[in-house]
Amino acid sequence: MTAWRSFNEEQSQHGAATVSWGTYLPEPDFWEKTLQNWQSEFLAVGTMAVFTIYLRSRGSPESKPVGAPHGETTSN
Repeated sequence: MTAWRSFNEEQSQHGAATVSWGTYLPEPDFWEKTLQNWQSEFLAVGTMAVFTIYLRSRGSPESKPVGAPHGETTSN
């Protein structure tokens, strides 16, 4: 269920009027949910990037040497 529908459902339960999608955009509820989602995505991608850099710098056997041609690192 979208946050807008959820917001309107909660408004109805409390006897308040429902709002259109355009009216919902400036609501703090919209921005809170949107920024929480972006925060989790940036955290996930940032963690993967940092972990990848760490593994490369540690010489992980799963990573090829930086700058090595593909032909030198394949096992075929």
